[in-house]
Amino acid sequence: MVIKRKISSCPVCNGQLMITRYRCENCGTEISGSFPLEEFAKLTDEQLTFLKIFIKTRGNLSELQKEMDISYPTAKARLEDLARAMGYEAEDDNRTKTFEILEKIEKGEITPEEAKELLKKTKSK
Repeated sequence: MVIKRKISSCPVCNGQLMITRYRCENCGTEISGSFPLEEFAKLTDEQLTFLKIFIKTRGNLSELQKEMDISYPTAKARLEDLARAMGYEAEDDNRTKTFEILEKIEKGEITPEEAKELLKKTKSK
């Protein structure tokens, strides 16, 4: 079975599309109007894939990281992107920067001392 996604933006100008008519396949009743797309129809294919894997892994970012072969900061960033796309407030920017600094330590890109200084700068902003 091939699943066809609803398009959510205009293929010509990339503007937001609106549903203007619903039709019952059983009795033929038609309802016309202007109906906004629901939030899931507005997500990109990448965001939908992330959401599906997030649900499959029951929100366990460690499992999600393994399945998608991405780092923790990347997983967090994609989760934030998904939340914003669905209209939810963005997470505290300092917290996101803290995760990025911790990953740099883990990868050996910076020393714990350098991380300490970066964290001080992050908190003072």
